[in-house]
Amino acid sequence: MILCLILIKTIYGFIEKIYMFFVELLFKIIKKDLTDKKRQTFKEFLQFGLVGVSNTIISYLLYVVTLLLVSKSGVKFDYIIANIVSWLLSVLWSFYWNNKFVFKKEEGEKRNIWAALFKTYVSYGFTGLILNNILSVLWVSVLHISKMLAPIINLVISIPINFFMNKLWAFGKK
Repeated sequence: MILCLILIKTIYGFIEKIYMFFVELLFKIIKKDLTDKKRQTFKEFLQFGLVGVSNTIISYLLYVVTLLLVSKSGVKFDYIIANIVSWLLSVLWSFYWNNKFVFKKEEGEKRNIWAALFKTYVSYGFTGLILNNILSVLWVSVLHISKMLAPIINLVISIPINFFMNKLWAFGKK
């Protein structure tokens, strides 16, 4: 277990160094100052992205399993039901890891965990339920894209929105 944690920290450190190299390079190219605050935000975005990768895997697996179970019942919008089930459970997963890993409390900071959880569900509700379902109907029913591919396409739009809603609102400092 300890070896696994050391391996994860080593891999994360390597990923962070490469990521920050490109962030710094980008800022040099555009001739902008990379302040400590901006640097911290980019690091949080990386951490949010890594939590998001695990969340996406969990969410997609839940989506596929639910879709397979519900589609046998003959329900017309089975992919909407699968999206809702996967959303409910994956947001809880995401909240836990964002709270512990990404938007950690600073010393002396007080955080109402229930308020943060509620705000997280609202944030992900906008992108995970409202936006993703609208986009899924567009992809599946209008553009005839595969039900299995639709949630992956939605990620490009929802990830940046989720990050800023979580950073500024759900886990924002008062």
